[in-house]
Amino acid sequence: MTGRNAARALLAGVLVLVAVLAAGCGVRPSGVITGSPARGGPSVGVGLYLIRGGTLALVVRPAREAVPPVEALRLLAAGPDVHEQGEGFTSEVPADALPASEVVASADGSRLSVTMSGAVTTLSATAVDQIICTLDSAAAAGSGQRFAAATLSGPDGDLKPQSCSLY
Repeated sequence: MTGRNAARALLAGVLVLVAVLAAGCGVRPSGVITGSPARGGPSVGVGLYLIRGGTLALVVRPAREAVPPVEALRLLAAGPDVHEQGEGFTSEVPADALPASEVVASADGSRLSVTMSGAVTTLSATAVDQIICTLDSAAAAGSGQRFAAATLSGPDGDLKPQSCSLY
């Protein structure tokens, strides 16, 4: 190929490339598309640990402000809402597994404890994990730190300190 033929081939290739780029692949030009302004402020919600497909899963419900751990446990005891049920979420936490006291942090801030109104020693391991993970999530949202373990007490006794199985 001579220099002149190489130049023609290069020019033809460039023209084809320009034509393809100019065609825009069939996308028609449009005006500026605007959206709503971004919502201001931090996002707030309450994290509840429910069951989906046999596995513990975090569900975040919207809230106007941070929800204290006691309120998070009440929401957990109420079970999944209609939307969550439609998404396949369930719970092993019985409706009477309500907090009977405020959540208390240990002096060094590493452990939590709460007294429940119902029996705790007969709760399934999954129900206990749901409660512990929800308790830790709500307490961490308020304090900014995770806790090493939490103890559940009830009228039938105390459970040993446990950590959320997910972290």
